[in-house]
Amino acid sequence: MPRHIVRLVLLMVAIGAVGYVAKIFFTADSFYEYGHYRGKSVAEIASDKPKYKGSEYCESCHAERFAEWSKGVHNKSDIGKVVKCEVCHGAAGERDVRGMFEHLATGVDHPNKLKLVVPTDARKLCTLCHEKMPGRPAQQPQIVVASHAGTQQCTVCHNPHSPKLNLVSTAPTPIRGDAARGKAKAAACVGCHGAEGVSVNLPGPSLAGQNAAYFIAALKAYGTGARDNPMMSAFAKGASDDDAQDLAAYFAALKCQSSLTAEKQAAAAGRATASKCIACHGADGVSSNRAWPNLVGHSKDYLVAALRAYKSGSRKGNMMAGIVKTLSDAETENVAAYYAGASCK
Repeated sequence: MPRHIVRLVLLMVAIGAVGYVAKIFFTADSFYEYGHYRGKSVAEIASDKPKYKGSEYCESCHAERFAEWSKGVHNKSDIGKVVKCEVCHGAAGERDVRGMFEHLATGVDHPNKLKLVVPTDARKLCTLCHEKMPGRPAQQPQIVVASHAGTQQCTVCHNPHSPKLNLVSTAPTPIRGDAARGKAKAAACVGCHGAEGVSVNLPGPSLAGQNAAYFIAALKAYGTGARDNPMMSAFAKGASDDDAQDLAAYFAALKCQSSLTAEKQAAAAGRATASKCIACHGADGVSSNRAWPNLVGHSKDYLVAALRAYKSGSRKGNMMAGIVKTLSDAETENVAAYYAGASCK
C-alpha cells in the first residue's frame, strides 16, 4: 500500500480516537439517562431562579397600581388581553452569566438592587400594540398616531395601568348638600352665571345641570389658587365645604338639555377640531364622566378664554394642557363655536 495512503488511514484513525475520547470526556454522566438529553438538566432548570416574577410579585409593594391593573382592560384573559407588569417595566429577576450553557441563579432581584424601567415615552410603548395597521385584530383598539394625539404622550389621557380613557370613576358622586339652601346661596352667582344657572351673554359659564363632582373640584381650585380669577377666587375662599355642596346640589338639579342635535353636529364647522374633545365632553356638550364638565350652555367667548388659559398654563390641567397645546387660533375659535352651539333648551 502506498505510504501516503497509510498516512491518511492513520490520520483518520487518530482523529476518530481523539473524537471518541473527547465524546467520553465532555459528555455528562446523565446523558441518555431519560432519553436524548442530559437527565440532570431537568432538576437544574427547575431550581433556577425565574427571570420573570409575574405581576403578583409586584402586589405587596404596589397594591394601588396592582388593583388598577387587575381590574382593568390589560388583565382580561377571557378576551386574550393580558399585559403584565414586566412587559412594560422589564424583568424583576436577573441571572449571572459566567459562560456558555452555565445556569446560575445568583442574579439580583427587584426591589433589593435591581431597578426596573419606568417608561418615559409612552407613545413608543403603547403603539407597539395600538398603532393602526393592516392585519391587526379589530378588537384591539387602534389609532392613527398623527391624527389621534400627535406628539402628546398617551399618559396625558390614559392611566397606563388601566388605560380606559376615563381616569376617574363615572359613578355618581354622593351630594351631601341641600338644593334649597343652594338656591338661596346661588343668588350671588346670578350676575355672571345667569338666573337658573343659564348664562346668556354673561361673562361666566352656564352652571345648570353641571356635574356636581366637577363643580366642587372647580370651586376648590379657585379657593386654593390652582385656578386664577379675581372674582371667583374671592368667592371660593369665603365659601365653606357645606356651601360648595349646597351649590353643587342646586346647580346639578337644574335642567339643561343640549340643543346640539346630530344634524347640527354634522353640519357644524368646528366638528373636525371638536373630535379631540368629544370623548370627554360629548358630541352634544354633555360629558361622559361626572368628574368632567358639561359644556352645554357655555358661550364662545368663555370657551375661547378657557382654552387659551390652559394653553398658557394660567389654568392648570395636565390632560387639557396636552390637548390644547397644538391648537391653532383658528382651531380654538372653531371648537369654541361648535360647543357654543350646545345651548340649553
